[in-house]
Amino acid sequence: MTIETPQIEVDGMSIGNWTVADAKARFSELIEQAQSKGPQTITKHGRTAAVVVSAEEWERKTKRTGNLAEFFATSPLRDSGVEIKRRKDRPRKVDL
Repeated sequence: MTIETPQIEVDGMSIGNWTVADAKARFSELIEQAQSKGPQTITKHGRTAAVVVSAEEWERKTKRTGNLAEFFATSPLRDSGVEIKRRKDRPRKVDL
């Protein structure tokens, strides 16, 4: 007997909904669904508790793009006239 999880379409990806009990009992299937169909939502007491995504999607979403200097150089606030002044306070003493 195959139990289907409800599916929701978001940005062309099918997102499955799982209860904690179903996710625990069918963990391998949960992982397969995350790899083949997209993010899988796990609910606890009717509320979203976690989302399982494939390792490939995780890497793509969390990949660092550029460094801090590039971020500030391309910021829309760069030429806005906002001035950020550096404080000249002395560093605090820290006991290690």
